[in-house]
Amino acid sequence: MSQTRNRVITLLSIIAFVALLAWSTVKTQQTTCRVCVEFNGRENCAVASGPGPAEAVETGRSTACGPLTFGMNDAIACGNKPPVSQSCSP
Repeated sequence: MSQTRNRVITLLSIIAFVALLAWSTVKTQQTTCRVCVEFNGRENCAVASGPGPAEAVETGRSTACGPLTFGMNDAIACGNKPPVSQSCSP
């Protein structure tokens, strides 16, 4: 009886922990933005989320720049350029 009870308590603890992680992750991602950037004559778009529009746009810009850049210098230069387009939704 004690072994079964310990298993149930362990299982419930694991489920509660996973639920807490999922909830805290979803709670902080309140804004979703689609961001398009142009770098070296190529354009790429990415969708990202964050607690607010500024954070979501910044993450989207970094993600969109990834496939367009080769090396740290390009990544920094691309990240400093304003997006070609962006649209956000809560």
